[in-house]
Amino acid sequence: MKIIEREIPSVTVQALVQAGISPLLARLYVARGVQSLDELDTGLAKLLPPSGLLGIQTAAQVLADAIAQQRRICIVADYDCDGATACAVGVRGLRMLGAQHVSYEVPDRIVDGYGLSAAISRRVHAAGHELLLTVDNGIGSVEGVAEAQRLGMTVVVTDHHLPGDALPTPHAMVNPNQPGCTFESKAMAGCGVMFYVLLALRAELRVRGTFTAQNQPKLDTLLPLVALGTVADVVKLDANNRRLVAQGLQRIRKGHMQAGIRGLFEAAGKDFRQACTSDFGFGLGPRINAAGRLADMTIGIECLLTDDDGVGLELARTLTRINRERQEMESGMRMQAFALADELFEDGVTPPAAISVFDPEFHEGVVGIVASRVKDRLHRPTFVFAASQAEGKAHELKGSGRSIPGFHLRDALDLVAKRHPGVLLRFGGHAMAAGCTILEDHFHTFERAFAQVAQEWLDAKTLTRCVETDGPLDPAFRQSEVVEQLNLEVWGQGFAYPMFSEDVEIISQRLVGEKHLKLQVLHRGDVVDGIWFGRTEPLPNWVHMAFRLDINEFRGERKVQFLVEGTQG
Repeated sequence: MKIIEREIPSVTVQALVQAGISPLLARLYVARGVQSLDELDTGLAKLLPPSGLLGIQTAAQVLADAIAQQRRICIVADYDCDGATACAVGVRGLRMLGAQHVSYEVPDRIVDGYGLSAAISRRVHAAGHELLLTVDNGIGSVEGVAEAQRLGMTVVVTDHHLPGDALPTPHAMVNPNQPGCTFESKAMAGCGVMFYVLLALRAELRVRGTFTAQNQPKLDTLLPLVALGTVADVVKLDANNRRLVAQGLQRIRKGHMQAGIRGLFEAAGKDFRQACTSDFGFGLGPRINAAGRLADMTIGIECLLTDDDGVGLELARTLTRINRERQEMESGMRMQAFALADELFEDGVTPPAAISVFDPEFHEGVVGIVASRVKDRLHRPTFVFAASQAEGKAHELKGSGRSIPGFHLRDALDLVAKRHPGVLLRFGGHAMAAGCTILEDHFHTFERAFAQVAQEWLDAKTLTRCVETDGPLDPAFRQSEVVEQLNLEVWGQGFAYPMFSEDVEIISQRLVGEKHLKLQVLHRGDVVDGIWFGRTEPLPNWVHMAFRLDINEFRGERKVQFLVEGTQG
C-alpha cells in the first residue's frame, strides 16, 4: 500500500478562504479539484438545465400526450437502490403532474435478470398498459424495446448506463451517456435522470397551459429520493450530483421526506436531523438493495411510495431483517471467496492481474458485494460467480465484477467477448462495476481470458493500492465540532471523504471482537484513540498512518477518534 498526499494549490485555497470558506474546508475542496466558489453553490438554480439532455424534449412531449389521453403508464425499474428510488421518483412525479394510471414492474433478479426483456414487455402489455417507461435500464434492451413496440406500446427509455454496440429505438430515449448527448454530467444516476425528465415534462405542461409557474407541483419534494439513489449507486459526485444530494439532505434534516425514508432512518438507528451521505451509503441504501438481492424489490419500492409513517416504518423494519440475512450470507461467502482468491497468491505462484472465483454454494444475489470485498482486499479487478437459480438455467453462472482505478470493467468484458465468441452469453455495466452470464463449463476460459486482459492493461504501479490523503492534520481541527461540520458536507465517489496522513507513534494496541485493532496513538503530543476495522495483525511502534476522523460516544462522553485506513512503512 502506498499513501499519497493530494496536491493542494495554496493560492486557490487562499481565494476560497477570502471568500468566506473555513481554512480546513477550503483545503479539502481544492484538493478535490474545486476551483471557485461557484462550484460550491448547491442552490437549485445552479443545476444544469434539462434541455442539455438529448431526447428529453421528445420524452416530455410523449409523456405529456399520455397524461392528456389518460393512457396507462407502467414504469419498468431495476432491482437496486437506484432503480427503486428512480421508480418512486417516476411514480410520484407522474402522479403529481396529472397521470391517472401509473404502476410499475420490477424484474426478478433470478427469474428475469437485468433490464427490459421481451418477456417483461409481454407481461406489461398483458396487464393493459399502453406506455412503457424504463428507469435505470433500457439502453441495452434492444429486444425488449422492439417487443413492446411490436405489441403497440409507446416506449420511453431513461437510463444512465453505458451503451453497447447496438442501441434500442424507443419513441424517446434520455441517457447522458448515449451517443450524441453533450450533457455535462455524465455521472448522473438513474434516479437523477428520471428527476430531470419530470422537470422537462413539467415545463412542457406549462407550455400547454396545464400549469403556471405559480400553481405547478413542487418536484423538489422528490429530492430526498434522488439524493439516496445517487449516493447508493456510487456514481461520481460531480458538481451537479453534489447539488442534487445536498438539496435532498437539506430537506431531510428539516424533516421533509417521504414516510419510507423517515422509517429507514429510524430502522437504521440514524438521526435524520444530522443526515449525511454515509447514512445513505451504509445505512439506508443497503437495506433497499437487500430486497432486490434476496427477496422482492417491490418491498423496497413500496417503502418509498407510502405516505403512511406507520407503514413506512413497518416496511423499513422488514428491509432491515432482510438486510441482516444478507449480511449473514455475505459473511460466509466472503470468507470462502477470500480462501479461493488467496490460493492464487501462494508462494512460488505468479499472482494473476485479475481474479475470478466460483463456488456452487454462492448465492447470486450477493456476488456483487463479495466481489467488492475481494477487490478491496487484494486490489485486483474481481469477478465472483454463482450458479443461476433460474428455472432451466442451472448450467449458467451469474457473475458480478468490481474494478480498481485504471481498469474499465465493461470494456474488458467486451474484449473477452471478441476474443472468445460464445463464452459471454450476456454482459453489461460500466467502468467500475459490471455483470455477465457464462456457462459453467466456460468458467476457466473466462478466468484466463479476463486475467489476460488485466495483464495487458495493468502495470505494477496500477496494481499497487494507493490511498490519497489530505496530508497532516492540524491538532486544532481534532475537535468533535469539526467532525460534525465535515459530516454535513457532501462526500462520496469522486469527492472523497476527508482523510489525513502522518507519522504517529503507537502507544497501545489490542484486539476487540477478535477482528478489529483498537489503538492509542501519539498525535502531535496528544494521545488519541483509534480503531482499524478488520485488522488483526499488530503494528510496529512507528507508522505513517492514513486515517479518517470519527466521534466515539461512550457513557455520554464524545471523543474524536481515528478510523485507520492503512499504514505505510
